[in-house]
Amino acid sequence: MTAILQKSTTTTRAAARLRKTRRRSGSRRGIGADVVAIVITAFIAFPLFWMLLSALKPKTALEAGDSSPFTLSPSLDSFMRVLSVNNFGQYFLNSVIVALTVVVLSTSLAFLAAVALTRYDFQMRTKLLIVILVAQMVPIEALTIPLFFLLRNTGQVIPLVGLNQLGSLVLVHVGFSIPFAIWMLRGFVAAVPIEIEEAALLDGASSFRFVRSVLFPLVAPGVVASSVFSFISTWNDFLFAKTFIISAQNNQTLPMALLTFFKPDQNDWGAIMAGSVIMTIPVLIFFIAVQRKLVSGLAGAVKG
Repeated sequence: MTAILQKSTTTTRAAARLRKTRRRSGSRRGIGADVVAIVITAFIAFPLFWMLLSALKPKTALEAGDSSPFTLSPSLDSFMRVLSVNNFGQYFLNSVIVALTVVVLSTSLAFLAAVALTRYDFQMRTKLLIVILVAQMVPIEALTIPLFFLLRNTGQVIPLVGLNQLGSLVLVHVGFSIPFAIWMLRGFVAAVPIEIEEAALLDGASSFRFVRSVLFPLVAPGVVASSVFSFISTWNDFLFAKTFIISAQNNQTLPMALLTFFKPDQNDWGAIMAGSVIMTIPVLIFFIAVQRKLVSGLAGAVKG
């Protein structure tokens, strides 16, 4: 009996030591993960900090090459120079119109396409998916010149999507955003059990009502995640805005306003950084508005 009690005590102590060792190991791994996360966060946040700092530094300090990580005399002169650019408000409004229009059109069309490619069986479906995948591999720069001539010719028939029109930017960005959005949303639609659709149809719901009232709310996180991609790529666009909006000053977007401060003799880096800060604000607002759905959407995309 005594031997059994001693063996039981020894086993209990060994188990306790093992649990204590595991807790220490887990604590060390947790600390290591925290350190890595802090380093990555600092690496990502530093350019944003330096952009804001440069925007607040006086113009004389920037011209003198001041590289100190702080400023004792912050100034809003750089922001005032940006806001005083002719038609700056119009540029900002144009960027908002184009970005929001692209988000609505690309996510709506991609959602419907994802439903069709996932829920319906038809000929050439696999080949169509391959074509959509290949479309994402083509460099944007390689298509810029062909798109220029295409929009020039199309504008003669449909002026709204021709050169010097905001419609040309909307059309091009929708075309480039849809393939990525389809592939992302396809995984979310496929993750919805077919039994839910069958139950909805048995309750008398039409296919359209099922898609609108049942399926869309379930894949809303994926819609938000794809809309973020569309919004950022459209909002930060410079190549297409420079190529397709040639002479119509009233139809230029916000990145074109920053081009004003790039001069042959000397660049106005204070105004460039201030303009970049202003351009970042709508993106941050958009992120804050959709952050909850975005996290769950990205998690679902990883699982898919």
